[in-house]
Amino acid sequence: MSQQQNAISPRRNEDFPEWYQQVVKAADLAENSDVRGCMVIKPWGYGIWEAMQRGLDGLFKATGHKNAYFPLFIPLSYMAKEAEHVDGFAKECAVVTHHRLEADGKGGLRPAPSAELTEPLIVRPTSETIIGATYAKWVQSYRDLPILINQWANVVRWEMRPRVFLRTAEFLWQEGHTAHETSAEAVAETEQMLRVYEQFAREWLALPVFTGEKSAGERFPGAVNTLCIEAMVQDRKAIQAGTSHFLGQNFAKASGIQFVSRENKQEFAWTTSWGVSTRLIGTVIMAHADDDGVILPPRVAPSQIVIVPVAPKPETRDAVFAACEDLAAKLRASTYGGEAIRVEVDKRDIGGGEKSWGWIKRGVPVRVEIGPRDLEKGTVAVARRDRGHKEKTFPTAAEFVAGIGATLQEIHDTLLARATTLRDTHTVKINSKEEFIAFFTPKNKDKAEIHGGFAFAHWDGTPEVEAEIKEALKVTIRCIPFDSPEEDGQCVWSGRPSRKRVLFAKSY
Repeated sequence: MSQQQNAISPRRNEDFPEWYQQVVKAADLAENSDVRGCMVIKPWGYGIWEAMQRGLDGLFKATGHKNAYFPLFIPLSYMAKEAEHVDGFAKECAVVTHHRLEADGKGGLRPAPSAELTEPLIVRPTSETIIGATYAKWVQSYRDLPILINQWANVVRWEMRPRVFLRTAEFLWQEGHTAHETSAEAVAETEQMLRVYEQFAREWLALPVFTGEKSAGERFPGAVNTLCIEAMVQDRKAIQAGTSHFLGQNFAKASGIQFVSRENKQEFAWTTSWGVSTRLIGTVIMAHADDDGVILPPRVAPSQIVIVPVAPKPETRDAVFAACEDLAAKLRASTYGGEAIRVEVDKRDIGGGEKSWGWIKRGVPVRVEIGPRDLEKGTVAVARRDRGHKEKTFPTAAEFVAGIGATLQEIHDTLLARATTLRDTHTVKINSKEEFIAFFTPKNKDKAEIHGGFAFAHWDGTPEVEAEIKEALKVTIRCIPFDSPEEDGQCVWSGRPSRKRVLFAKSY
């Protein structure tokens, strides 16, 4: 039976949301759990997250940050201290009200009325308040500052429209929380961590991003400023791929983070927070995958190379397996991106075609096949995931090992170039309301049609116009780009004067 033309159905251009779900399923990355809105991250998907963790953790520690861990449960009174913050998360909070179950007399269980908590506990939606309360105990003097801490954790934000990796009720992330002596130090920290995310997106995930500041309507609840990186995926929508928040003294005042200054005065600290989540996995899939499955940037692939033995006859199996293990050992002694190359030898007792297609769908960057004929010729069959699945080269094993670092970098560069071309092709300047509406309106409203992209357009700066555009077109201001020059113009929606273009898009 001949292999179908593509492994994934429907294709991207036919039904992008369903294509995404099928790519996740075919790659065996994750699945929906029995708890509505939550996901089970399977080993290959979690391996991607582990690679992301290693990369980010190294960047964080290189900038002086250390890891710690804070409680999952937050007293309700802590959340209530920062009014804007609690308003921003109130509809997403999961609340614990009891500490014990009892039999309900009908063969089931219920919360024990006698075990009701004196104060309800919020299941962590983010940790500014609980960490702020802790910092208030740690900080007495300017000599105790700065505090530069990150935690790797899970959070819960009740999600009504879940989508694996992109929006789930529980997800994994890192959240950095820092406290500083001066406003200038905190602002510099906020900007530094955004640049760390930008570097990670480009050098690990092969994602070009726009960087800028969020509008007041899109700002993190309670923050003075929110900075972000915004990526475009293949249906031309935006994904917020990382945020860094300057919190001013808002949370310090709510939590009582005070210190004796160099002038012997009592002052409040200046704080920041910043984070990325498992949403990055969904972003990588949507940005790079094709109609055969996932395509992984090499630095975040759980295995960067898979070696597939081709030994249908028992008498050749031992020699083929030995050659595969020998090649794997030599590859593991090589490095890429400062890490030992990750190699897997697939010895499963299934057909070679099924193995190859399985790895294609999982997005492993390089596949190598070794069979009896390859042993005779002294060569290996090499296929790259960034190229057509039938395209192979046949170097010697020594040539392949010698060039593997360059090969993996070429794959990364190819993915980055493709993503950059996609973004730049579908990023336009728009000057009229009619053109703006047409750009963000599908020609066939009854079909899941890929349309739009990123639009640089003037905005008059009012929240009313921002809200009108969101209501009318489901389009939001993704950021006010740092490199957007000042220029005279008219708001694309209201016609009122404007001095700067902002970045509009539909988003996940």
